Amino acid sequence: MPYSLIVDIVVAVLLVITIIYAISLNKRLGLIRRDRGELEKLAQKFAASTERANESLGQLQSTAEILQRQIDSAHALHDDLAFLLERGEKAADRLEDTIRRSRGLSDDSATVSDNGESDQMAHKTARNLTKQGQKNSPKKQSRQNSTGEINGTAGNSSGAEVDYTPSDAERDLLKAIRSSS
Repeated sequence: MPYSLIVDIVVAVLLVITIIYAISLNKRLGLIRRDRGELEKLAQKFAASTERANESLGQLQSTAEILQRQIDSAHALHDDLAFLLERGEKAADRLEDTIRRSRGLSDDSATVSDNGESDQMAHKTARNLTKQGQKNSPKKQSRQNSTGEINGTAGNSSGAEVDYTPSDAERDLLKAIRSSS
């Protein structure tokens, strides 16, 4: 066999292999072109998601700042309420001492338990003072409204008339004591 015939057969086989490879390569390039459109869509979706995430982070930061301001405000209100509570307790103690003194009771004779008897005792004392004021001064009548607040006059142990009108703070304190018991 001549040498040129062998070379022609080898070249023909290589051409057939090249044609088969070109066909498979063309199919793969077609898939890549088709997937390229999907890849571009995916990249656009990813970019949109990234933008939404950035916007959400901005909103989250502004919400966190608002919440921090509210927390700071709540701390300030907490401090104010603690101060008012302390003042209310002191006012209640002074009121209780005044009531005891006006009835002539000593601190040793009035025992108070933690189950709300102090509120009941304060109400009884206020009612007794009101009754004493009514007995001592029939012209001036004490009134007790629907919330239990006493307006008018009250008599002390010496029989002298004392005009007693509770302040707003005392009314609020009595309401708070009633609601806690």
